[in-house]
Amino acid sequence: MARSLVIKVTAGADAPERCNQAFTVAAAALASGVPVSLWLTGESSWFALPGRAKEFSLPHAAPLTDLLDAILAGGRVTLCTQCAARRNITVDDLIEGVRIAGAPAFVEEVTAEGAQALVY
Repeated sequence: MARSLVIKVTAGADAPERCNQAFTVAAAALASGVPVSLWLTGESSWFALPGRAKEFSLPHAAPLTDLLDAILAGGRVTLCTQCAARRNITVDDLIEGVRIAGAPAFVEEVTAEGAQALVY
């Protein structure tokens, strides 16, 4: 069984370097052929909405929009159920390709054979 990577990003504009690292690692892993599941939680939840990644800027870093597009094209992006509810985000608000799921789905992914979990 191939190894997969599950990345949970808790940071957004409040911690831009940590946030960008999560997206960069996810995109790099996908480019290397590693299956990736990116979980948006906490302040990163806002990046599940259209246009929000475009507003993010970090010097000397790849644009978050480009990284998110790459992850959506080749991996899975999930918005945490509770995080979405706390921000009044519904499935109708999301970028195409982003799903909403909760802790049971996260636990299932991180405990799957061959999975490696990272939290940023």
